[in-house]
Amino acid sequence: MKKRFYITTPIYYPSANAHIGHAYCTTMCDILARYKRMRGVETYFLTGTDEHGEKIQKNAEAKGVSPQQFVDEIANNFQNLWKAMKISNDDFIRTTQDRHVKVVQDVFSKLYQNGDIYLGRYEGWYCTPCESFWTDTQVGEEHLCPDCHRPVHKASEESYFFKTQKYLPNLLEIMDKNPKFILPINRKNEMMNTFIKPGLDDLCVSRTSFDWGVQIRENPKHVIYVWMDALTNYISALGYDSDNPEKFKKFWEDPDCEIVHIVGADISRFHVIYWPMFLMGLGLRVPDRVFVHGLLDLNGEKMSKSRGNVVSPLPLIDKYGVDTVRWFLAREFSFGSDGRFSPELFVERINVDLANNYGNLINRTSAMINKYFDGVVPELKNPSQKEKDLQFLTEKVIKNYENLMDDLKVTEALSEATELLNAANKYIEESQPWVLSKEGKIEELGNVMAVLTNSIIVGTKLLSPALVESSEKVFDQFGLPKELRSYESVYKFCPYTGLKVSKGNPLFPRLDPKIETEYIASLAAK
Repeated sequence: MKKRFYITTPIYYPSANAHIGHAYCTTMCDILARYKRMRGVETYFLTGTDEHGEKIQKNAEAKGVSPQQFVDEIANNFQNLWKAMKISNDDFIRTTQDRHVKVVQDVFSKLYQNGDIYLGRYEGWYCTPCESFWTDTQVGEEHLCPDCHRPVHKASEESYFFKTQKYLPNLLEIMDKNPKFILPINRKNEMMNTFIKPGLDDLCVSRTSFDWGVQIRENPKHVIYVWMDALTNYISALGYDSDNPEKFKKFWEDPDCEIVHIVGADISRFHVIYWPMFLMGLGLRVPDRVFVHGLLDLNGEKMSKSRGNVVSPLPLIDKYGVDTVRWFLAREFSFGSDGRFSPELFVERINVDLANNYGNLINRTSAMINKYFDGVVPELKNPSQKEKDLQFLTEKVIKNYENLMDDLKVTEALSEATELLNAANKYIEESQPWVLSKEGKIEELGNVMAVLTNSIIVGTKLLSPALVESSEKVFDQFGLPKELRSYESVYKFCPYTGLKVSKGNPLFPRLDPKIETEYIASLAAK
């Protein structure tokens, strides 16, 4: 691993309040950031809001408020949601902040002075919801946006253009030499076949038909295209081109820092094609990886703010707890693939993983330690082959978990950790501690309790980037001192002798499928 880690969400477009789709991306980034910090890697985690553009201006006019008032309210709602979701971001960038606006203007000026930008005229098709320009071929005979499939309109205005062909050879070389630059790999094929091979036009980077945006110093009647504005956040938040560039030096310029952008499939082309080109024009390094996650649908229909078929995570958090929501998002479908939210899937995932497996293991083990050993974890003595097998499995799980997390395979890494919990539950059935107690086999019974305690604590540490509240409750329940809460202790087998374990309350009570699916369905209907 590199010494530092810089991870970003896309900055979300605050045309309406955040929903569970936004929470999905931000939660996955948070899990990765928490994992890296847990491993001792200096980490910087950025999220924020992209607040300019024609769509924002029109939505504000429809509501009878200024664009700034409109985005202030929604940006505040985003930040409140991240607090409720226990998101550990280090910064929240807003593109209306002075620190960002200045950098955007400076970036445009540098690229313009380098000869990378020229003044021309745009004539073509424009999608207001996506803030995207399209050619005749791309919109087809029906004149629909290729991304959102809504109608586009004909636009003609004086515009500045960025010379994409100047940097295309360099971009293709990066894609060829670094197979992990775009992940999953099918996203690279999509970019090549859909956008690059058909012919990449120069990118229109200014607008004159509205004024809610960053003005171009060289020509103030133009505002900078919202995507050039938005993408610059990844360096403006670090202090690029400012009087305080220390964070930029540490988390962008330092080759010992891994830079990872996590983005949705609907905005991937801006991040893997145009953003690297802008950086090349500025003489800056490109990100190490751009990971494109899939999109959420609700009961089989694509979730979208404009369609109104969205679910807020807040009532789910209020009723079931933040960890259940985080767990569903992280575990239900593989990171990088499209996923589905439905009441039935939510309830089933919580019952199977958290109530029946993890929670039940904790309840049974803590109860048995209290019943058989007065709540004190016994020492492992003369382990049998069963204990040795579980030790080998634990070491294997830890190694696989770390490799998967470092490769951004969050869902698979968490699945690996749950295998350890599954094995511990199976170990209880095979060892039958209640029989050992009746037969007076105290040493063997003590070994079972020691190994179960180890499996629970190691499993909890591996799951802690996702289960941020429950993990601390488990550590408290098992009386873990500070030195044994560090990640390094997972490499030791059964170092928990003498810890005082309390019975505790069930962490994840089983949900009634009928009652809870009806309740969650009512939220979706609202």
